[in-house]
Amino acid sequence: MFTGIVQAVGRIVSTRPFLVDADGLALRDVRLGDSICVQGVCLTVIAKRGRRLAFDVSRETLSVSAGLDAPGEVNLEKSLAVGDRLGGHFVTGHVDGVGRVVAFADGVLRIRAPRRLARYIARKGSIAVDGVSLTVNRVSGPEFEVFLIPHTLRVTTLKRLQPGAKVNLEVDLIARYVERILSAAQRVSRLLKNSRNDARKTMS
Repeated sequence: MFTGIVQAVGRIVSTRPFLVDADGLALRDVRLGDSICVQGVCLTVIAKRGRRLAFDVSRETLSVSAGLDAPGEVNLEKSLAVGDRLGGHFVTGHVDGVGRVVAFADGVLRIRAPRRLARYIARKGSIAVDGVSLTVNRVSGPEFEVFLIPHTLRVTTLKRLQPGAKVNLEVDLIARYVERILSAAQRVSRLLKNSRNDARKTMS
């Protein structure tokens, strides 16, 4: 579990093997098997080589995410420890879909999400973009806008985004649970209604 508060910007230096230069990230407590959020994707550390971390990245991961298939800068965050301050929101590192930047000017970033994710994105709700916890300011169909403050631009990779760029999206975990609860409640309601109807038919 992560918070979406980027701790350092690293750089992919090799994709085969997958190596990330994590200079700037405190690595003293990082152990083999630990989870690191890399550009919004939860990856497992398989080796430490000085300031570099090695990960296994499957074809499946590459097929459902963006930004891990070539050398370049990536947002890094170590997994949340018990007692840590939660400055963003709960982020799992499991990418829900890849969005595309529509526009980016004056700190306002507009992104088009896959339509299947639109129902989870709400104004003033949370969303992770390339592993960064952000608050949704505006929603219009599958498109949404977030405002990036200077600090966020300074300490993440989001400052280099251009129209057309692909970004990893993870919707708010709470929104998913709310949907599951409502769906379950609706199913129970339908079952009860059908049972009452069957009872009436039997009595008549």
